[in-house]
Amino acid sequence: MFYRAFTDADFDALQQLDLTVLRHEDPNFDTLPEREREGRVRTSLAALRFFERSEHSFVADDDGKVVGALFAQSVWQGDRPTVLISRVWTAQGAPQGTAAGLLKACSKSAYDTAVYEVHLPVTPELIAAAGEESFREVGRYAVRHLGTRGQTAPGEALPGTLDQ
Repeated sequence: MFYRAFTDADFDALQQLDLTVLRHEDPNFDTLPEREREGRVRTSLAALRFFERSEHSFVADDDGKVVGALFAQSVWQGDRPTVLISRVWTAQGAPQGTAAGLLKACSKSAYDTAVYEVHLPVTPELIAAAGEESFREVGRYAVRHLGTRGQTAPGEALPGTLDQ
């Protein structure tokens, strides 16, 4: 298996992987309101084109088949650049170490462009891979979905959330 930047030839596979992961994360995904489904999908043509050019997004290629993907971008924090990973996917049945390999590829691309911080929202599925690649936990990562999306968006409400 190897890790590489993706091209438009990978778009269909990436869209399929995105939907497969979304359905695994939420078995009721297909029954959610259309607006919520659209809000969770990260592989619109515009998003794919953006991440294709980001220099920090990769696919895990196992003998010509996409078995994982990582979307990341450079972000200027005002005092230093960082690479922000927005999503890491692995296909069911992907080889052991696929997520860690994607994180390693992204970390190397960041280092090669003189960016020395990589930020990652650590999901329970990514804890082992993030640890293997020397990520450090510095706090929780939370998302607030505004408007009606707050009623159906993924994730667990934090204690004291008014929307509960």
